[in-house]
Amino acid sequence: MKAIVIHEPGGPEVMRWEAQAVPAAGPGEVLVRHTAIGVNFIDVYQRLGRYPVGAYPSIIGSEGVGTVEAVGGGVTALRRGQRVGYAMRAPGAYAEQRVVPAAMTVPLPDDVPDEIAAVLMLKGMTAEYLLHRSYAVQAGDTVLVHAAAGGTGLLLCQWAHALGARVIGTTSTPAKAELARKHGADEVILYAQDDFAVRTKALTGGRGVQVVYDGVGKATFLKSLDSLATLGHLVCFGASSGAVEPFDLGRLSAGSLTVSRPVLFHYTADRGRLEQMAARTFAAYRNGKVRPEVTRRFALKDAAEAHRALESRRSVGAIVLIP
Repeated sequence: MKAIVIHEPGGPEVMRWEAQAVPAAGPGEVLVRHTAIGVNFIDVYQRLGRYPVGAYPSIIGSEGVGTVEAVGGGVTALRRGQRVGYAMRAPGAYAEQRVVPAAMTVPLPDDVPDEIAAVLMLKGMTAEYLLHRSYAVQAGDTVLVHAAAGGTGLLLCQWAHALGARVIGTTSTPAKAELARKHGADEVILYAQDDFAVRTKALTGGRGVQVVYDGVGKATFLKSLDSLATLGHLVCFGASSGAVEPFDLGRLSAGSLTVSRPVLFHYTADRGRLEQMAARTFAAYRNGKVRPEVTRRFALKDAAEAHRALESRRSVGAIVLIP
């Protein structure tokens, strides 16, 4: 088989298309032949060395879907030829085939296409835990979603709107703002033109929002706090602009605010919860609450170009790799 291999951390140029031995499924594992692979910022962090990838050379990537090629010992719930998807912390998705623990895979419903599943496994289940577990959005809440035109941002806008929330999004361009509006954002702030904290307070009559979903990190963190209503909650689930710097905990006392830094893989580590999250995510797709936008497709061998597109901040929606 072939895979995208990195021999050292660095920019997209360190990603090489190389031949690899096909791995064998051991006890409790399945060998998956990928049909679509999701591209996420966690993959960029792995490539840069911010997140550990083990010994080099290494294969990055966390989200994939495909068909079961082989079943290891002790695996009884899956069969050869079955469609499955997964999202997991351990890197290795940027390959034509990959061995995955059977307990981390989810059988794919027949009505969920492979490319859509390659978005829903990580981005979709991220939206699920953010909206239902980190902070349970209620009808009548007002929520602020950063990077509202990104792959996860669009899902958050759609799903929060379906839950009855008023959704305020932030984006960098008018075109992205229009896309966010089409996917459930009631108001969109162009952060390059307006102070989003000031504008958010103005849009809420000075009260602020119940929750901010912030996958940007360093560049938005403090103003995200300023955007919250009394008893509001900041969910910092990513750091595309860099890690959040230490801050004075006393700032939270201004409104009895709370901050969390959740990670998808802690939620999905429990098999029962993983199944619940996947079922709710697939149901949200099935009933139209979420409609993933796959806006860019790259051949797996061109994964470096996919990373350049993602890091340029000019991309919208989701990016997938096709082996």
